Amino acid sequence: MLVRKVARAAVVALGMLLPLVAVAAPSASAEAAQPQALVRTLYYDTSQAQEFAADWDKAAANWNASVVNVRLVKKSAGTPTNIRIYADNGWPRAYVTSLGNGTVYMGRQAVQQGYYRPRISTHEIGHILGLPDRRTGLCADLMSGSSAPVSCKNDLPNAAERAEVDRRFAGSLAAADVRAAGFAAQSATECYVF
Repeated sequence: MLVRKVARAAVVALGMLLPLVAVAAPSASAEAAQPQALVRTLYYDTSQAQEFAADWDKAAANWNASVVNVRLVKKSAGTPTNIRIYADNGWPRAYVTSLGNGTVYMGRQAVQQGYYRPRISTHEIGHILGLPDRRTGLCADLMSGSSAPVSCKNDLPNAAERAEVDRRFAGSLAAADVRAAGFAAQSATECYVF
């Protein structure tokens, strides 16, 4: 008897919910009118970033909070590598092989001159995301790089930089993983210096 009452109550509850589901479900034409956004995931490797690993994590967080069409994720075992990160005694730079793929360096020379480490790392990742240097000298422009004063602490892309990255990655499939597998065989095609 108790089982029947519980079953009947469940059927009644389902019967009440079905009209709500039918009303809330989007029509096929509405779904076709709004294509799903595709977020491309790029994996970065800080295993050789030495004392600067946290600065690269900050750069990834800056970009992830600023754009919607691409996501930067720290590489874990079994994931491909799109962005290789190193530290050396030279000047910060990025070698871009294709959109979303390349190698970046945190050069200690700029750090020793007083440039803000998170700005450097976010700037260099900007190159991997397709942005060129724009030597405007303005602190508000992330891609102005070292043309901005050493005192500049802005490590966030401006509205135009954010829009350009989102435009470049609009509609990109998450096929970045496929391209990353062949990354090591590619040679650097563009070099940008902070």
